[in-house]
Amino acid sequence: MKKWAAFLFICMVMIITSACGNGDQTTATTKKTTSTETPAKAEIEYLGKTYEVNTPAKRLVIAGSLESMEDAKLLGIHPIGASTVGGTFPSLFEDITSKTEGIGEKTEPNAEKILKLKPDVILGSTKFPPATIQKLAKIQTTIPVSHISSDWKANLILLGQLTGKETEVKTIIANYQKDLEKAKKTLKETSKNKTAIILRIRQGDLYVYPEDVYFNSTLYGDLGFTAPNEVKKAKAQSLLSLERLGELDPDYIFIQFSEEENASNPKALKDLESNQIWASLQAVKQGHVSENIVDPLLQGGTALSKTTFLEQAVNWLSSKKTE
Repeated sequence: MKKWAAFLFICMVMIITSACGNGDQTTATTKKTTSTETPAKAEIEYLGKTYEVNTPAKRLVIAGSLESMEDAKLLGIHPIGASTVGGTFPSLFEDITSKTEGIGEKTEPNAEKILKLKPDVILGSTKFPPATIQKLAKIQTTIPVSHISSDWKANLILLGQLTGKETEVKTIIANYQKDLEKAKKTLKETSKNKTAIILRIRQGDLYVYPEDVYFNSTLYGDLGFTAPNEVKKAKAQSLLSLERLGELDPDYIFIQFSEEENASNPKALKDLESNQIWASLQAVKQGHVSENIVDPLLQGGTALSKTTFLEQAVNWLSSKKTE
């Protein structure tokens, strides 16, 4: 009888021990799952400031920064919310916006819509007034992403850190530097002492940008072309008259025109081409004018813009050498 009682006691101990063991295993798995699926707080430095953010940012909202949208496209990141242009997402971003919620126009983000999305982080724009950034920051950590072309690396690195794609970012930057070195050698004589200008037609008018904005950082800073005085003096997007363009008379002209930006004057490009001043330019006479060398909606100062522009510009400029 004592043996039987001892046997029952041992069985009970084994059952209890087994149950306790299973309980510990379940708890450990739950903790692991939670730590994997829930973003952790981290500090990220960007352009001299430190931001506390949830990483990896799986619920990313891009408010007003088309620069960040280009970086997202390059890295294959799908934001849960993003700004629209004319009520829709530009076709340029159709591969990353199939499940993205519109949060208002790029100049007027809708705070209520963003709040409902429960973002891990909000990427705003340095074009926003401080009041807009402060309003968004009440919802979640908001980082104003630079629209200055020379900050393209910092912008790309920021998005890589937020989303866990640092390796991809390093590869993109390294590849651009390699391609740039080749381009410099290829275009060394073409760009030497030659002026070039990038014109953007918006609502029928011609605009130029400072040397470090739009595609200018690639054209001047990277490829070595000389910037006309009107570009050197520009502090922001600046209107350029056709008469003044005639006085500048650059060696090469890159002109960007999109129907979306010229709804009020869809014939602006044709009107320009039929103008006598335009026809008298040496670049026009020599066939040194490139129209929409890249998608006219590209922002110019991003990794996607720079890599695309560099490739297309080198191909086009190289063809001019053989003519």
